[in-house]
Amino acid sequence: MNRFARLATRLLAVPLGLVWLEPPGEAAGAVPECWPAGAEPDPAVPACCRLVAEDGMPRFLARVGDCSDVGDGGAAFAFAGVPLVGGSGELLGVLAVTDRAHRQWSEDDVRDLSDLAAACSAQMRMRTRSETVRQAREAAEGEATRVHELLNRSELLLRASEDLADTSGLDDVRRRVGDLVGGDLKPAGIDLVLVRQGMLHHVTGPADDDAFGPPPGRLAEPFGLGSPWPVARAVREHRMIVVDGLSVAGGASVAGGAGAAPGPPATPAFDGLRLATAACLPLRGTHGTLGALVLGWDAPYEIGVDERAVLTTLAGYTAQAVERALHLDERVTVAHQLQRAMLTELPDVPGLELSALYRPAARDDMVGGDWYDAYPLPVAPGGAAAGALSLTVGDITGHDMRAAALMGQVRSMLRQADHDHAGEGPEQALCALERACRRLNLPASGTAVHAHLTPAADGHWQLKWSNAGHPAPLVVTADGTVETLARHDVLLHHALTPGPRTCDSRSLPPGSTLLLYTDGLVEERGGDIEDSVDGLSHRLTTAPPGVPLDALLRSLLDSVGPRDARDDAVLFAVRVAAS
Repeated sequence: MNRFARLATRLLAVPLGLVWLEPPGEAAGAVPECWPAGAEPDPAVPACCRLVAEDGMPRFLARVGDCSDVGDGGAAFAFAGVPLVGGSGELLGVLAVTDRAHRQWSEDDVRDLSDLAAACSAQMRMRTRSETVRQAREAAEGEATRVHELLNRSELLLRASEDLADTSGLDDVRRRVGDLVGGDLKPAGIDLVLVRQGMLHHVTGPADDDAFGPPPGRLAEPFGLGSPWPVARAVREHRMIVVDGLSVAGGASVAGGAGAAPGPPATPAFDGLRLATAACLPLRGTHGTLGALVLGWDAPYEIGVDERAVLTTLAGYTAQAVERALHLDERVTVAHQLQRAMLTELPDVPGLELSALYRPAARDDMVGGDWYDAYPLPVAPGGAAAGALSLTVGDITGHDMRAAALMGQVRSMLRQADHDHAGEGPEQALCALERACRRLNLPASGTAVHAHLTPAADGHWQLKWSNAGHPAPLVVTADGTVETLARHDVLLHHALTPGPRTCDSRSLPPGSTLLLYTDGLVEERGGDIEDSVDGLSHRLTTAPPGVPLDALLRSLLDSVGPRDARDDAVLFAVRVAAS
């Protein structure tokens, strides 16, 4: 603006030119060197500029005294002023010049000052537009940054909904939450606490030393819901609690005032850590608050409306994953208890070594319909001799809780059939089982090998067995020869009419081993079961002599069993003591 004022003084040959701005402010002007240093325009000059602004019309006055609105105070001067207008006709200011003496303004003076005023107006409009563009650019950059942050948060929540949907346990939930927030929210510490029997318990990672957890040994003991820790408040009050290092506030971070006493850290896991901000997020489950997720930052972290929404949503996904993990843990615990209740404690039998191995399916309920059983047979006149043993390996269709429940009933009924038919062969017990299932309308189907093992002379044992559609047992003698007991009858099924079953017999010499197993050992998707049985026979042949049976069974399961255990499996071995 000073340039236009100087141009006006040179073009119109006057001592003073200025740009008077609207709204009123500090006027830009030019004072030639011939004026006294620090000289200011006469107060009547701005008054004349104001009149031009009010009228919106140019004024060319030969003598200021001729303008009664201004008055004649001060030195007389000639005045010429032209309004400066914006793109929409709005007043921006006035371009004015003054002369010390009386002056008649010529048409050239009027035209030159008007042209210069038009150029000055254009320059002012350009400056206004540039400033508007600059502000718009800064606003756009700020909005782009905000949109980018919101996009990152949206991607975080999308990943959270996907990654936390298939967690397999509490340690898996904690690990995945740490992986999710580590790249976006960048906390320096994470703690997950759950409510158990009125106390808050920390959930630690498998190694207790993951990148976001406290150092080993720093975790405190469980603490009460009524404790003053902010995380306990978040659980009690069912709302987000934000800690900024000195003071605590619900829902938003509040800086501690002067003289404020330091408060407790958000959670005992953060005790001793230098964290500036922490957020305690309650985990709301279907039937109440499950616990809380705590995130801590080692630098001040602003938690605004958008960030609170992200944290609340993240806590919701975490709560769903925790609730699902707790349900799964409970089911697995019940399944393990049921499994332990179903598995038989093997009896001690002089002259025999017994060992059994059960591997649950890696999916579903971690328990199924496969079972093994061994118990002494009752002594009956003309029947089994003292020390006779009953052996069973069976597989009720399915590998879930229902199959396990049916298996328990079938196992007990088969035991009862052996006692009700004392002195008879194993085939009679299987027939009695089938009749009982049909009369009781028990929908049990599957396969089984039921055998009686009776001591004989010279350390031998006499084996009698009946096979109801089950994988063939294997016998390996002391010299490493493997024999397959291949004969079998139809499988067990509640819809089939019970018919007679066959019974075979074989002597087991000292040092020989009988192996019973279920199809979960040799059946694999896409594989040939015969090839698996051949591999099982080969492993038996090449097993070191005298290897303990429990070690042998583990070796067979590791080498022959499928990698993806879709079905449960049983291995049951009986070894006749060497003479």
